[in-house]
Amino acid sequence: MTASPTSSAKPPPREGSADSDSDSGRVLVIDDSPTILKVVRAILETKGYTVEVARDGTEGFARLHANGGFDLVLLDFVMPRMNGYQFCRELRADEQLKRLPVVLMSARTRTIGDRFVEQTGAVDALDKPFDPRALIAVVGSVIAKQAGTNHLRSIPSPEMMMDEEDLGSAVSVPPPPSRHFRGLGQIASVVARALSGPLSQLRPHDLGQPQIVEDTIANCIVRDVIEDIVAAADDVDLSSNVVLRGQLSKVPLAEVLQLLQLRHQTGVVRVRHQRKLAVLSLREGMVDLAQSTGTDEEFRIGRYFIEAGLMTRQQVELTHADKPSEQLFGEYLLAEGKISDEQLYTALAKQSAELTYEVLRWPDGRFTLSEEPFSDEATAAELGLNLSGLVLEGFRRVDEWRLMADTINFDTVLVIDQVALGALDDSDINKNERQVLMAIDGQRTAREVMEGSHLASFDAIKVLYQYLQSRIVREMTAKGSASVDSAVDSTREPKPPSSARGSSR
Repeated sequence: MTASPTSSAKPPPREGSADSDSDSGRVLVIDDSPTILKVVRAILETKGYTVEVARDGTEGFARLHANGGFDLVLLDFVMPRMNGYQFCRELRADEQLKRLPVVLMSARTRTIGDRFVEQTGAVDALDKPFDPRALIAVVGSVIAKQAGTNHLRSIPSPEMMMDEEDLGSAVSVPPPPSRHFRGLGQIASVVARALSGPLSQLRPHDLGQPQIVEDTIANCIVRDVIEDIVAAADDVDLSSNVVLRGQLSKVPLAEVLQLLQLRHQTGVVRVRHQRKLAVLSLREGMVDLAQSTGTDEEFRIGRYFIEAGLMTRQQVELTHADKPSEQLFGEYLLAEGKISDEQLYTALAKQSAELTYEVLRWPDGRFTLSEEPFSDEATAAELGLNLSGLVLEGFRRVDEWRLMADTINFDTVLVIDQVALGALDDSDINKNERQVLMAIDGQRTAREVMEGSHLASFDAIKVLYQYLQSRIVREMTAKGSASVDSAVDSTREPKPPSSARGSSR
């Protein structure tokens, strides 16, 4: 094979792997997600490829220099220590490795793919989550081209590659001048749709009676209509404090947040998706607090006190009923001496981080950045969370969520394979895993199990994915029967944990 200039340094095949002299080739996969590495490796090895993996660009370079002879690199873009762009800059500066073909793997290829290819000489880009057939097709095509021709690709000089900050700098696109009028028109349309039917049914005599008309209008302005008006009003900017706005479907929020972090921006970011609203208070490019309305109950602050072992679920519910309605839950607990300042900080930091991860998953909606005073809660919290770290972790979660969600039928009833579960040592089951097991009763669907576990959705789906992959949990093929005969007595509640580590919340 003549694909790579380093092929002469190709080591002998490893025991248990594909023959390195076969027609398949050797592939290095670089990604910080263990799940992605495991899945990609499994897919390619079934087709005869020899696969090695690395968790970031730094480790990837060590593999290239230590083992040599690779035909292709599959590269994630967002990684710690050395990301995909930095890796390519170093690769193109290495005389022995600079012609090694690179294929980008990222959930961001739609927004950075063309520019990445142009700047780094990457030969292709794969969207995450990718179809296994697409992965095999791209890898096979790239390696075949390298082996079958003597064509030398145009490789960019590393000193000519633009700065990393400039790669995604085209985020702030000015909105059209007519946005105010468009927003006002949307509000008018919502009101017109709500009123036209009932008003058209009034008799001519009733139209002359102000009280009848007012009562008819009042009956039309129900909660759904008000929420639609509020959503449309977000597109109306008649003030001067909004400095940036856009649509999530056109400009992903992650890119916006990265820009704000690079500029050490201070302001309030509001993000709307359907009937959900998230508010991020940024100070010098750091998150002081994230708040939300209309999101799932998993983001309520009480859950974080339960997870920390400070309260039971029943205590949280009773406290909510007892506290003054105008006082925040955390502030009330602090005033009553039930938690410390440090415990409140920890809970708010986890809540703000998970809300940021959640917002990064929203595929559409609108965002605005306003220069305005923070809320009293954000001013008091002053969390100072690293925004770039939140975005990096958010990308990882989005990638893993898509990969795991594609393998789970959320509407299928789940059962426990007691034989497989019995092979586990009880001490090996951690708290999150126990919560999921306790939620599986042979009647609940996967979706209901995740909700019943009372875990964050990402934590719940991760445990569920692991159990399904290891066959400890199975899908019910028909009402009352499991997917295999070994799922015996699967509706029985799992035995209680033998240590505090596995205790129920």
